[in-house]
Amino acid sequence: MRLNTASLTALGALLLPSVSAQANGTSGPDKNGMYWIYSEGLSAAFIPYGASIAKLLINDQYGIQRDIVGGFDNASYYEIDGQHPHFGGVPGRYANRIQNSTFVIDGETYHIDPNENPTPEAPNGADTLHGGPDGWDHRNFTIVSHTNDSITFSIVDPDDKEGFPGEVISYITYTLTGWTWDFKMVALATTKKTPIMLSSHTYWNLDGFANNETQTALNHTFYLPYSGQRVGVDNILIPTGDILANKEGSVNDFWSAPKQIGASLGDPEALGNCGFNCTGYDTCWIVNRDQLGPYDWRDGGGFVARLQSAWSGIQVDIYSDQDAFQMYSCDGQNGTLTLKSDQGLHDNADFPRTIPQYGCLVMEVEDWIDAINHPEWQRESKQIYAPGGDPYVLQASYRFSINSTATP
Repeated sequence: MRLNTASLTALGALLLPSVSAQANGTSGPDKNGMYWIYSEGLSAAFIPYGASIAKLLINDQYGIQRDIVGGFDNASYYEIDGQHPHFGGVPGRYANRIQNSTFVIDGETYHIDPNENPTPEAPNGADTLHGGPDGWDHRNFTIVSHTNDSITFSIVDPDDKEGFPGEVISYITYTLTGWTWDFKMVALATTKKTPIMLSSHTYWNLDGFANNETQTALNHTFYLPYSGQRVGVDNILIPTGDILANKEGSVNDFWSAPKQIGASLGDPEALGNCGFNCTGYDTCWIVNRDQLGPYDWRDGGGFVARLQSAWSGIQVDIYSDQDAFQMYSCDGQNGTLTLKSDQGLHDNADFPRTIPQYGCLVMEVEDWIDAINHPEWQRESKQIYAPGGDPYVLQASYRFSINSTATP
């Protein structure tokens, strides 16, 4: 590991709040291998595997506690589950998809390990998803700090792991304050120039999978006030290079007004919207706050996304310093993933205790996907990092509230 003085200083400054807040006697994992943090309105559990969030507890409008994120009851199951749905983890070192599992930096072509869309010509996959078959959310992080309201994980990603050039050191900090979940993701290239793009891959259902009217999350209302454009993709969700308009009233229009997730899925345009023969969303929207002039992502730019449920009354407003936002409507779920013991309707035989198609949402704050293969987008400073240069930084704030009259 080779870090120069400037790099160490920059990384230390970014991590100082979490490192200086190390616990004095903070308890370790519970009987299920989970590490808890708390605030006035929230409780959350995390595990080292993938630096994943495993539980997020909040009281709904009736005062009933709901666990509103997908996951497993025991930390040990995350490593052995064959489906590996990226439950709550940090995908890395490059989130989302990389076309042909290749990219070029300074004229050199790198071939990374594929893991999605196998074909006879490419039996291991035609592209790379979330960092490859052994990406960050398949690995155990180290806990370097744990207090009552915050936890910090770290990982050292070696040179040539999954084919990526150079070593990367990363720290992931999660903090609860009042009704807010904050996270900061910092990563530093130490030996070679390399792509870095991270995110949080949390599965959300604001009803805690307990809605007695529907088992899906299609009743959730979604709003992207700055996202009149999206990244165009082909039928395996690889960006084409086109930036497309989300015309008012179209399937992908969540900017002109809040809209329920399921409101447009009956439109002919919805078929194929999330890939070949797929109806739903697995879409990367552009976050265009620059139209407002200079902004502070914490407040001045406003939330980049809002999700709310009229049934539970739970609402989350997402603030982020990132310039894109991916939402996946869980159209690939098929009822084979079991709910946690604190979720769902225990006495309703009509609803199986599993996550059905459209039963959840994944919301990813990140940069423009696969921009490393689209230099015409001019995102290099946001995605390619070099030793001695600035670190990669992602910050987001998830602010919860209870609204008994959520917008339908």
